[in-house]
Amino acid sequence: MNTNARLQQLISERGRTEYKLSKICGLSQSTIGNIFRRNTVPSIATLEDICNGFDITLSQFFSDADMVELTPDMKELFDSWVSLTPEQKKAVLQMIKAMRSE
Repeated sequence: MNTNARLQQLISERGRTEYKLSKICGLSQSTIGNIFRRNTVPSIATLEDICNGFDITLSQFFSDADMVELTPDMKELFDSWVSLTPEQKKAVLQMIKAMRSE
């Protein structure tokens, strides 16, 4: 899927308009309009702004698989997980398994 088609897909899936997208991304309406009406490919900086407006990463934007969006709580958990030692990760997983079996 090309960049513009992906943008159209996200706008449609989330019920946004070009105007609303421009407002949440902090971009001008003409910038968003040019992407669609002139079929221009946005710069990486512009695409990052758009992704921020959709609350997704660039990798999620370009992902071919179904997009999984992280809630703020999930992101905090993943960010914390990265800094754990292997032993700490094992302990966390055991705790989660114990909680699920209750």
